[in-house]
Amino acid sequence: MGKSREKQLVKNTGILALGKICTQFVSFFLLPLYTALLSTKEYGTVDILNTYISLLIPLVFFQIDQAIFRFLIDVREDEDGKSNIISTAIITVSVQAILYILVYLVVSIFIDNEYKYFLAFNVVASMFSNILLQICRGLGDNTNYSLGSLVAGISTIVLNILFIAVFKWGAYGMLSATLLANILCALFIFFRKKIYKYLSIKRYNKEERKKLWKYSIPLIPNQLSWWVVNVSDRTIITNVLGLAANGIYSASNKFSTICTTVFNIFNLTWSESASMHIKDGDASVFFSNIVNTAIKLFTSICLGVVALMPFCFRFLITGSGYQDAYYQIPVLMLGTIFSVVVSLIGSIYIALKKSNEIAKTSIYAAIINIVINILLIKRIGLYAASVSTLVAYFVMAFYRYIDVQKYVKIKLDVKMMIISLFVAAFVIVVYYIRNTWLCILGLIVIVVYFYISNRKLIGKFINIFKKKIKKA
Repeated sequence: MGKSREKQLVKNTGILALGKICTQFVSFFLLPLYTALLSTKEYGTVDILNTYISLLIPLVFFQIDQAIFRFLIDVREDEDGKSNIISTAIITVSVQAILYILVYLVVSIFIDNEYKYFLAFNVVASMFSNILLQICRGLGDNTNYSLGSLVAGISTIVLNILFIAVFKWGAYGMLSATLLANILCALFIFFRKKIYKYLSIKRYNKEERKKLWKYSIPLIPNQLSWWVVNVSDRTIITNVLGLAANGIYSASNKFSTICTTVFNIFNLTWSESASMHIKDGDASVFFSNIVNTAIKLFTSICLGVVALMPFCFRFLITGSGYQDAYYQIPVLMLGTIFSVVVSLIGSIYIALKKSNEIAKTSIYAAIINIVINILLIKRIGLYAASVSTLVAYFVMAFYRYIDVQKYVKIKLDVKMMIISLFVAAFVIVVYYIRNTWLCILGLIVIVVYFYISNRKLIGKFINIFKKKIKKA
């Protein structure tokens, strides 16, 4: 049974990767375009607006997209159940969207910002894109989820190139590209998945809505806490150090985004698998195995990015005003490693429908992040944001690991963690010294470390590849 679960997890991850990883990496390699054609102020402006969009989505729509995913898993074989949930959710979200737009149009009279209407319409477009993608996941249709993500990714890339490089629209171009890409993704899923077949006003059910909200509303503090941990830094940086400094910090974050993007692809299938197998008799063994494997893999990827940066940074960041971003990358990468642990355990809470626990642990981290950032921002500048994020993720990871033992016993590979600590220390010291030969040595160490840490996983992929070749 364990093998079939792991095989399904690998298969689903592979399907989602096809739609996500290619577009995300191409988007990442557009970073030279952004840093060459946008000033640090323009880039910082777009980043701060996206920050507020990510804040408004859970406040306006109550995280109902997460509830749809979780509850659809339980009714995959029940056509009436699926129709009830989808109809109730989409009608509820549509009403919320209309109310939000009306309120925002009134409030916007008092907002003096040339990009203010993007803050209204990007929130709505993002939410409908999210909710339709989560319906695909909830129904177990990872292929269409992947295709929808592919549409959003390719649209974003093409439109960014067109609007920024050809039309020279600057910040307007980036924001317009995101808006249109979300609309195209939502329309693609709506018609390809034939969501309209599930929609009926008669299927709208107040009790169903209450169930969805009962699950999703406790996730709002969690999402807001993630917002604080992830992007409140931008608000503090902008207010204390200015928009240009926020542009530099945003550029440095793009590198940790590589690892986060790759992990999020895995975590989509991991959260589904955890929900389906949480009641298995050997759940602790299965979960421990997956958690340890994921930590080893993503620690290797994060440290690998750090080891590569001394050689790649100047090609990826071309604008002279962004060079200080180099020094933030290792700290942010360490934070990303702990964020992986946080999300891995968070999926177990989701499987247990313990949304209150998710919120509680996230709030602690958010408070820590804000306090450290405010205390240090004037003393150590941008490092305050990086360090506060690292500490917040570490505390959340440690707390969640201890807390989750009450429900599922997770055993970590302590020996590998100690080795990882020494490797990380060496690679980061070499990174800051910036001696070419030492950096080459650091890269060699990471390659060896990657193989030793992941040799079992590598062996499995080689065997799968060999079997595919034989069948072909």
